[in-house]
Formats: sequence, structure tokens, C-alpha cells
Amino acid sequence: MNFEFTAETVLLIIAGIIFGGALSYIKSLLTIRKHKKELKEYKDHLDRQMKITNAGNSTLVTELEKVKQDNENLRISVQTLNQKPGRAELRLLNIYDAALRKMMSQAPGFSTAWENSLQEAEREYEANETGLKSIVSKVFGSGTGVNTDTNTIQQIEHK
Repeated sequence: MNFEFTAETVLLIIAGIIFGGALSYIKSLLTIRKHKKELKEYKDHLDRQMKITNAGNSTLVTELEKVKQDNENLRISVQTLNQKPGRAELRLLNIYDAALRKMMSQAPGFSTAWENSLQEAEREYEANETGLKSIVSKVFGSGTGVNTDTNTIQQIEHK
């Protein structure tokens, strides 16, 4: 097979190459336009999401500040109420009462039992003052069965 390159053949080859390049250029322009449009949509979506998140965060920050302020006000109120006349004596009376009740159930040695009971009663009273014990008792019930079990365990360990 003998193929001759004439002027028409060369012009057809060059025209085909130019036409193919032009089609490729047009296709790349359309693809770039499509990607730019998609990128703009993503940026708009991200902007909307950031505005929504910012609004939510700002409400959470203001709510947190309000809760902190309420907490501080309540702490000051509790301290003020604890400094009223007779509160220290009432606190000590409650501690002694709880310690005496515990000592009666664990009375082998009076002085050590008294000190242990007094320290335990002070810890319990402080837990009641902070509200931890009352919250736990509200969540888990009064805990009378738990107290009986711990008293039994303490008596067995003591023996």
C-alpha cells in the first residue's frame, strides 16, 4: 500500500488536529465552568452551615454564662444562710446526733468508735450540704437496703 501525501491530505490532517484541539478546549471550558459552579454551591452551603453553627454556639455561650451566674448567686445564698445565728450549733448538733446513732451500733471501744463515728457523720453532713447525697438519694432511692448491707459488712469486718 502506497500512500501519497498531497496538499489536500496534509490540510485534512491539520484541519482534523485543529478541530480535535478546538473540541477538547471547548470540553475543558465546560468542565471548568461546571466545577466552578459546584465549588460556588459548596462555598454557599459551608457559609450557611457556619452561620447556623455560630448562632447555636452564641446561644450556648449566653446560656452557659447565665447558668454560671445563677450558680454563683446560689452559692452566695447558701453561704449567707449558713452564717445566720444558730446554724453552726445546728450543724454540730446534727453531726453529734448522727455520730451517736452510729456509735450505738458499733460500740466495742467507746473512744475510737466515737471518733470514727464523728468523722463519718461530719463527712455525711458535708455531703448533704453540698447536695451530692440528696441528688444521689433522689436518683437511686433512699438507700435503706444499702445502709443495712454496709452496716452488716462493717460489723463482720469489725469482728
